[in-house]
Amino acid sequence: MKTFFFHLMPYADLDLSYTDRHNSAWVTLPNSYFDPAVGQKLYARYIGELELADQLGFDGICVNEHHQTAYGLMPAPNLIAAALARSTRNAKIAILGRALPLVSNPVAVAEEFAMLDQMSGGRIITGFVRGIGTEYFASGVNPTHSHGRYYEAHELILRAWTEVGPFRYHGRHYQFDYVNLWPRPLQQPHPPVWVPGTGSPSTWDFAATHDYGYMVLTAFSGKMGIADSARLVRGFQERAEAHGRDRNPFRSGLALLPIVGESMAEIERDYFRHVDYFFNGALHIAPQHLMPPGTPVVWRDPAAVARAPKPDPRSLNPFDFKGWKFKDYVDNGVIVAGSAKDVADQIEELVKKFRCGHLMVCMQIGSTPKELALESIAGFAETVIPRVRPLFEDDGWVKHWWPERLRKRRADAPAEEARA
Repeated sequence: MKTFFFHLMPYADLDLSYTDRHNSAWVTLPNSYFDPAVGQKLYARYIGELELADQLGFDGICVNEHHQTAYGLMPAPNLIAAALARSTRNAKIAILGRALPLVSNPVAVAEEFAMLDQMSGGRIITGFVRGIGTEYFASGVNPTHSHGRYYEAHELILRAWTEVGPFRYHGRHYQFDYVNLWPRPLQQPHPPVWVPGTGSPSTWDFAATHDYGYMVLTAFSGKMGIADSARLVRGFQERAEAHGRDRNPFRSGLALLPIVGESMAEIERDYFRHVDYFFNGALHIAPQHLMPPGTPVVWRDPAAVARAPKPDPRSLNPFDFKGWKFKDYVDNGVIVAGSAKDVADQIEELVKKFRCGHLMVCMQIGSTPKELALESIAGFAETVIPRVRPLFEDDGWVKHWWPERLRKRRADAPAEEARA
């Protein structure tokens, strides 16, 4: 199994009294709530945590894209990936992902990923998403064109990576007389492509048809617990089989929010306010911004829908966690908490049951302070990773999804590389 450290880079100093005056931490929350001095410190800290994950033996580190929100301070994940390409040595760098319908120039995205692949020594994993509804309000892109722009941008990027140029591309949304990529990606024919998703069958079909990895990220976005996220993994695997694909566990991945501590009582004491900050503060989305026409969120498991707490009919907000206690988050599988052994036991049982080869964990949750986050990250790396790493390695599946790097990065300092 491959373990990834996922970072959302939340704004960890948001005054939660904003909910008395504003109905969302996305799109419309005035940016007067953002303190530039706090932001500078958070970027330095968060990049340091991603670098630490590389040092502690995580197989990969993940960044992602969101716009105009306190939920995540990564409107340009390629910039964070560029910094990590020079400051990390071994971990894959997964960008999960670029929201293709929002971009006006897909060739520029192909160029950016090719540059990152070169700079990192062939460690880039590309993730292509359509983006949730809020992103369309933030970008001014018509959401009803979401699918068309996504598929067309994807086609253009793959052709730019793999075809000898120059060539012409004239589609409905994008027109180029000259496509001639300089530089080309280091990984050939192109970096691995993953498709993050939340259960839409059209996304399952897209990933299966193109033989892409499918990563379930619902752990970061609502009341669907880990068991229901795992069911989405199984749903994709069944759909992939229907497309003639094998049951390679590395074809899919699962995101979790684990917390490692000495005891549940200690974890609740130390973490509850930070978990509550994340779900009731940073994840608070106005329902009218969540699902504009053209970007429906499809919950594929009727049993999960029936079990999930019903939203307040006055707000119609499916992400309303008001009144939840720490026990509610644990019992509903929204987070996985316990001693390092308990967390390892739970995760091992889960991934074995659903044959899921990639595990993505977010351990800087909401307003969690640095010392507390580092303690949990270290405990996970020391105890959980060694337990799950041997899973599926003997099946021979991993080579297809985990290609050897074409060129090993030197162990020398970046300055010595620059002088070479």
